Amino acid sequence: MTALPHTLTSLAPLKGVRVLTLALNLPGPAAVMRLQAMGAKCTKLEPIAPAGLPTADPMGIYKPAAYDVMHAGLNVLQADLKSERGQAALHKQLSRTDVLITSFRPSALLKLGLAWKDLHKRYPALCLVSIVGAPSERAEEAGHDLTYQAESGLLNGLDMPASLYADMGGSLFATEAVLQTLLLRQRPGRSFGKGLFQEVALSESSAYLALPRTWGLTMPNGDVGGAHAGYKIYPCKNGRVAVAALEPHFAARLCEAAGLPKQAVQHMQKRSTHEGIASFFASQTRQQLDKLASRQDIPLHTLPR
Repeated sequence: MTALPHTLTSLAPLKGVRVLTLALNLPGPAAVMRLQAMGAKCTKLEPIAPAGLPTADPMGIYKPAAYDVMHAGLNVLQADLKSERGQAALHKQLSRTDVLITSFRPSALLKLGLAWKDLHKRYPALCLVSIVGAPSERAEEAGHDLTYQAESGLLNGLDMPASLYADMGGSLFATEAVLQTLLLRQRPGRSFGKGLFQEVALSESSAYLALPRTWGLTMPNGDVGGAHAGYKIYPCKNGRVAVAALEPHFAARLCEAAGLPKQAVQHMQKRSTHEGIASFFASQTRQQLDKLASRQDIPLHTLPR
């Protein structure tokens, strides 16, 4: 999967925008991958790699394949920002940058001379997007994707989550923040031509993704949490089937295919409806169900066991 739809990538809406990123691991690089796909000229300044390693970015060490995807075509430089030489390299880049992306705690930014007040004074047109774990006064707290998902109520039992939702959601929030700062900088008024600061908190991105659960939609008694017989995962003869026949017209086609009476569509939460649909799927192979989906226009996707 590409970072952006081809149609938007071909338009290059950020052509001419210069982005410098100091962000490591996942949220920042994933955001830059999207910005680069939109035409922005992106440069990453990483810490100097330890001896024997190609990069100091943790992602490049524990999952090089993911690092390679996010950094494809990206101009990657290395510098020790705690040294005079590293600071010189940093400010050389900042002098020609529109947006800086960081993923350090506020105290670390302060030590590196990158606090917003100092940056804005030296580079009035520069925008800063700061990715943190939690917002405002909690920005110094230790945390990671898993802890933010736990805080948002996205974890089930002892099972690990299927994806890094807080990190990936945070990457989208960061991309959005870059677009917001650039738009506001161009808008006539107080902020015209001036850089802006945006803080992006991974805990807030996780909370946003968790809203359907907060609303009860994905809880066990919710229609998209398993209570609706047409929106569920069932076993079939040689695998599984994820069916999403939630709307009445889809549910009616599913009930008809399963041989259930017409009135079943009015009782999709009843146990008898669940059992009838489960029995039908158990009698079908993945191949049969794939053909059914195409023939009857039923939203389903088959999976191996």
